[in-house]
Amino acid sequence: MMNTLRWWSGILVAFFLLILIRVFLPLPFTNEIIIFSIYVMGCSFLLGRVGFISFGQPAYLATGAYATAFYLFYFGTDPFIGILVGIAAGFVMALIVGPLFVRLRSDYFALVNLALAVIIFYMMQKVLAPITQGDNGLWFLTNMKSTPILDITRPKEFFIFAFMVCLIVWAVYKYLNDTIYGALALASKVNEDKVQFLGYSNFKIRLLGFIIANVTTALAGSLYAIYLGFVSPEMTSAHRCADPVVVTILGGVGTLYGPLVGSIAFTGMKDLIAGLIGNWELFIGFLLVFIMLAGERGIWGSLEPRLKGLFARKNA
Repeated sequence: MMNTLRWWSGILVAFFLLILIRVFLPLPFTNEIIIFSIYVMGCSFLLGRVGFISFGQPAYLATGAYATAFYLFYFGTDPFIGILVGIAAGFVMALIVGPLFVRLRSDYFALVNLALAVIIFYMMQKVLAPITQGDNGLWFLTNMKSTPILDITRPKEFFIFAFMVCLIVWAVYKYLNDTIYGALALASKVNEDKVQFLGYSNFKIRLLGFIIANVTTALAGSLYAIYLGFVSPEMTSAHRCADPVVVTILGGVGTLYGPLVGSIAFTGMKDLIAGLIGNWELFIGFLLVFIMLAGERGIWGSLEPRLKGLFARKNA
């Protein structure tokens, strides 16, 4: 019982912070943080556990978002089914490109994912324009019907749903980190020869990690589509490709709380600084340089040991 409480305590503390944000800050800001943190979780797992840096996450985000949008614009009206369609599309996409991509080394992996994002952007903007409406995007907010018990077409109830989804995703990644697979993924990143010597397949370990991470990213894309009632090729444009990597480094690579802390910091700074200066990314760039020079551990990576030491002294 104590182990169970200890396991869940970190999750409850992390998401208590989200409840505080919801109380004191506007609802759209909180919803954006929740969805963006789900988006970053996949990138953080790839970089921190599997050892792959990916500049192509917008491609998988757009896969989930457009699959949900196509369903709701052309075929159906149930948002929950739309989310399931988006997750399935993300799984299929990861299953198709994963066996090819995970064979590449880290630098080539980053470039080929960036190329995929550019391809998806061009296809949604030009090639499939009769279906995707090109730069005008697909608007389907009025197509969605109200859902029973929890109507996720309403922003307040969508917050509750997204909050629960984020909690589940965070718990899944925490569980993965505590399993043999999580240890093998980290070992494959550090010393792949030793993992192979022990009889495990580095390819299968990385492929599974790739699929898990990008299905999570597709889920975030589906949530974006439902929340906004709109999708456009802009979400996979080249100037957005570095965002999840930046937030991962900002929060702390490979840490469980990093995506949440990084999303709060990134979204907050974007909203606050954008009102003061036009090129708010300049401030983010200076902050990243400072973080990397200070120890490469990100905001949470730097705070975690100090907080553990503080709580240990209090317990003593």
